[in-house]
Parts: sequence; structure tokens; C-alpha cells
Amino acid sequence: MRFQDMTWPLLREVPRDTTLVLAPIAACEQHSRHLPTFTDTILVTGVAEEVERRLQKQVLLLPTQWLGASSHHLRFGATLSAEVDTHVSILCDLLTPLLDDGYERILVLNGHGGNIDTMHMALRRLQTRYPRRQVTAASYWELAEKELADLAEGPRKLMGHACEFETSMIMAVRPELVRREEIKNDPPVSEPTLRGLFTAEDMKQRTQRGAVGYPELASPEKGRKFLNAAVERTVEVAQTLLKRPLPQ
Repeated sequence: MRFQDMTWPLLREVPRDTTLVLAPIAACEQHSRHLPTFTDTILVTGVAEEVERRLQKQVLLLPTQWLGASSHHLRFGATLSAEVDTHVSILCDLLTPLLDDGYERILVLNGHGGNIDTMHMALRRLQTRYPRRQVTAASYWELAEKELADLAEGPRKLMGHACEFETSMIMAVRPELVRREEIKNDPPVSEPTLRGLFTAEDMKQRTQRGAVGYPELASPEKGRKFLNAAVERTVEVAQTLLKRPLPQ
């Protein structure tokens, strides 16, 4: 079921207790010299739409909320961004009408690293207001972290930015948007003694070209495998959430 394709009488008939609302969120921001600014939105939408296709009678898919918390990319330009506090409010405002309308199970599916903190903060706010609802969130690559790491060839096994993972997946679904002549590795600086430390840095301070990782290793074949792994894990999580008892 796709929210944007339905009328209010049809949506009124959707069972609130046995339906999982799937809410993809993403960003519009620079993705180095070789990927489009809508990369995160293209990819998380693709994953979410395939999950809905496989679970049509159990999942209600929302339109992708494409404006993300991307201020750490602004010095490169080519970025649209909400401030952190604004983005937390956007996510709360997105989900509140659904919770007020009686939906009991929500999964926010994230496609942008900068949204991780804001979606966690939004869910913490909502949990106190709706303690008996199942309000959950994850980035699609976090759900499939092990599977993606097993498929990656490069030394970086975690999602980066305009990296082996994202470049491969855009090659698979929108190859005409990839500027292959501009692809160049942009590995993160290794500082093993600082492991576990969070440092507030923007992308200009972290990278040379606005990427993090090894896009030279990308291929459309790997992209299809990455996407399938993300879809299968998200389907598995969705099915589990549909069976899981609501909090008391």
C-alpha cells in the first residue's frame, strides 16, 4: 500500500494494528564529483518501494521525506539542509498524525548518515507521548551491516559516502547519473589511537573530494547485490515487527 496513491476512505480501511507504516527519510546533498545530490533519496526509496512490493498487504509506505540534516556538507555547496532541531521537529510532525490516527507500528527507514542522531532524538520524544506504540528506526545499511560487509571488496566494510556501496547501487539503478570519469577513492584518515572518539568535523575537514571510501571498486553487479541484501534484511525486520507484541 502506498499512502500517496490512496484516498482517505481507502486509508480509513487500513488496519491500524496489523499494518507497519514504513517512513523512508533521506537527504539532498553533495555526493562527491561523481554521484547526484539525490543519491540518498534514490537509494532508500528504492529499498522501501521493494519492501512494500513484497509486503503489499502489511506495509503502508509513506512518500520519502527527502530533506535531511546535512549541514556538515554545506561547505561543499550542492546541499539542501534542515538544522538539527528543525529536522527533529520535522520527523515528529511527520509521524504524529499517523500515531494520532491510531497506527501502532512504525519503522523509519533512513538513507542518510546525518539523520541518525535526529531520528533517534525524534523517537525519544515520541516514545514518551505514545508509550504503547512500536516506533522504530534504522538506516538500511545498519540493518544489513553484516551482509554488506561480506559483499564489499574494499578495506572499508561500513557505509561511507559516495563510496563503494553507494556508487555501486546508483550504477545499478540510475547508471546515467554516474560520472564515471570523476570517480576517485577518498579514503578516511586512519587514527587508530582515537577509536571510539566522536569528533565534530564537517566533510571539508574530513575529505578531499566529498566522499568517504573506495568508489573505484564500484560496479553495477555489486550494486544489485548490495540493494538485495538491504531489501531482504528490511523485509525480515518488517515481518518481525508485525509479529512483535506492542509495548505495555
